[in-house]
Amino acid sequence: MTLARVRAEIHTWGTVIFIDASSHSISEARIEESIDKVRAFLYEVDEVFSTYKVNSEVSRLRQGEITITNCSTDLQEVWGLCAYAKEVTDGSFDPWCVEGGFDPSGYVKGWASDRAIAMLKRDGVEHIQINAAGDLSLAGGVEVGKPWSIGIRHPEEAHTIVKVFEMTDGAIATSGTYERGSHIKDPHTGLIAIGARSATVYGPDGGLADALATALIVAGKDGAYLFQKPELSGYHCWVIERHSDEAWAI
Repeated sequence: MTLARVRAEIHTWGTVIFIDASSHSISEARIEESIDKVRAFLYEVDEVFSTYKVNSEVSRLRQGEITITNCSTDLQEVWGLCAYAKEVTDGSFDPWCVEGGFDPSGYVKGWASDRAIAMLKRDGVEHIQINAAGDLSLAGGVEVGKPWSIGIRHPEEAHTIVKVFEMTDGAIATSGTYERGSHIKDPHTGLIAIGARSATVYGPDGGLADALATALIVAGKDGAYLFQKPELSGYHCWVIERHSDEAWAI
């Protein structure tokens, strides 16, 4: 069977999520049906996790209308994963240390994209890229034997690619001043994070990669030791220094 390929744009989470999905075993129509399931799931994620919608579960949790034990299974799962990410980063990623209360935005994009990858694979899609505002979850390469090429752009120069990663499976997340400016706070001081200007982390889990990238914006080179932890052995980073274009990697 020839390669069937579908590209889609899903407008949710205040951004656009791009999906590139292809398969040798199912038709374009079947891929589109699978993407429709993903679209419905991502809309549901927004209804649960949005901090901008006053009636979302997260907003109600932040307002004290409900407790975490009253929340959906998905929100309880992400709460626990965020707690683990806070622990493994020694507090440099802390979604509880945010104005207004618990904000899982720095974790849930990767978590949801990984879930969407699993949904598509169950339906027979073999080659998948999900790009959620620059954080990507990947499966199967562009095609058999050909990895995805992921370009990382300069923090201030939108059209300048400063690094290219080739990956077949896994996730890659970049945090910094790209979309919202200097919006990341240092949980240890409450001030704007000054550890790094841009941090890219790649590894098997999208949510944790996103959390680690945020942690490196906070910690900078002082956070390099995190990648020596056994539980983070599958993760690597590439970081642009705060006051120069110099980069370091692990």
